[in-house]
Amino acid sequence: MKKHFGAKLAAAAAVLALALTGCSQQAKEDSESGGGGDKGTIKLGYVTGWTDGESISYLLEDQLGKMGFEVETETFSDAAVLYAGVANGDVDMYPSSWPEVTHKQYMDEYGADLEDVGAYYDNAVLTIAVPSYVEDINSIEDLKGKADRFDGKIVGIEPGAGLTKATQDSMMPEYGLDGEYKLVTSSTAAMLTELSNAIDAKEDIVVTLWRPFWANNTYDVKDLEDPKGAMGSPEKLHFTATKGFAEKFPEAADYIGKIKLDDKEYGSLEDLVVNKYKDKGDQAVAEWLKANPDAYEGIVTE
Repeated sequence: MKKHFGAKLAAAAAVLALALTGCSQQAKEDSESGGGGDKGTIKLGYVTGWTDGESISYLLEDQLGKMGFEVETETFSDAAVLYAGVANGDVDMYPSSWPEVTHKQYMDEYGADLEDVGAYYDNAVLTIAVPSYVEDINSIEDLKGKADRFDGKIVGIEPGAGLTKATQDSMMPEYGLDGEYKLVTSSTAAMLTELSNAIDAKEDIVVTLWRPFWANNTYDVKDLEDPKGAMGSPEKLHFTATKGFAEKFPEAADYIGKIKLDDKEYGSLEDLVVNKYKDKGDQAVAEWLKANPDAYEGIVTE
């Protein structure tokens, strides 16, 4: 009886050893193939409602995940909090930052603790816009003396946005609109709702917008000329990371630095994320990758 039990125990031990060997081999294969998030965890952050950050975050989540990284994403209510989070290392990267002009105030404050991993878009601009049917308003200068037509307000987005600061502190005083108009801030979603409702009713409205942004193609709007350059110069959209990111994640940094998108490529990605596959970013990215397999060097398709 004891001999029989000992034989069973030895057999069980052998099976366990084989199983552990198999697990070890599988772990080794996963590591070599980049599966299972074995290369570390990368945390991304973007501001709620800012669809450029949302779209690029989904793209990175897909691509870095296929490379073997675990990717986490957190949304923030305010750009200032996000930049602080990246600077202190709570967040690894803000994947669609505007550091040259729009977010320069945050770079001035936190820049010593940040590093640039590259820029994916070259011609980002802040704009003031009206519906195209407002035919007699073609320049920001044309808004002067016409506040009654727009209920005395310019409809903006989040209070902490760089676009808000540029509008409030630069554009309005530069064109003498600060005593005539009030910049009404709330959220990007609320601004778009007001814009949509006004267009449906063919009412006059003036809003703060930017490019690239899917809403410019969805709504019949036009940018107002800015002869004084008060909204700032065109800038690039960057991948801004916590200092030391490239040293900690060299493979990820190398991949991210190669991402370059033009208007068509970026616009189609954002449209899929925001409109066609709302709340299903993985499906949006899958369709985009299928349609744009050669958008930039190094795309991971499998």
